[in-house]
Parts: sequence; structure tokens; C-alpha cells
Amino acid sequence: MITVTPGMRRLCASVLGMEAIVVGLMTPVAINTQGIQPAVAATVGLGLALLCVVVIGLLKHPVAYIVGSVVQVLAIASGVMVPTMFFLGAIFAALWITAIFVARRVEGVTSR
Repeated sequence: MITVTPGMRRLCASVLGMEAIVVGLMTPVAINTQGIQPAVAATVGLGLALLCVVVIGLLKHPVAYIVGSVVQVLAIASGVMVPTMFFLGAIFAALWITAIFVARRVEGVTSR
């Protein structure tokens, strides 16, 4: 299982916080430029943003990092509604993976 460190929580919370803003702002883009029904766009965009915020609150628990990884997959999949999200979702997934590995490496070095 994942060992949760304070630095990893901070970095992952930062990634999810920025991601929540981006996926939330995807809602009006999906409605206005892609012609997605407002109810569908709001459910997907705002639901994913809310999920990001919930996961931020759960980052003390190792299972939150699994759910956070699922959020990254969902963000990429939201590219079906707004094609730019394929690219942005991939960037956030890369940031998520980097945050986990960099924090573990840095805190592993400083704990010696």
C-alpha cells in the first residue's frame, strides 16, 4: 500500500485543486462550444470538480490516491465532451504521477 507523506499530500492536493478549477470551467465550454446539453455538461464537469475536492479531503488515507488516479482517467475521458480535455487530462495525469513520485523521493532523501 502507499505510504502517505505530508509532502505528497500537499503536492497531490495542489494538482487536484487546479484540476477542479479546470474541469469545472469545462462545463460552460461544453455547453457553448460543443453543444452538449446543460444537464449533462453540469453533471460531468461539476461532478468531476466536486470529486476532486472530496479526494483532496481524503488524502490522509492511502485509498484516496487510488481514487485520485481514477479521477485522472475520468478527466482524460471527459475529452469525449470537450476534445481539449484529452490533452489537459493527460497533463494533469502526468502532474499527479509526478507529484506522488517526487514527494516520495524527496521525503525519502530527507528522512535519512
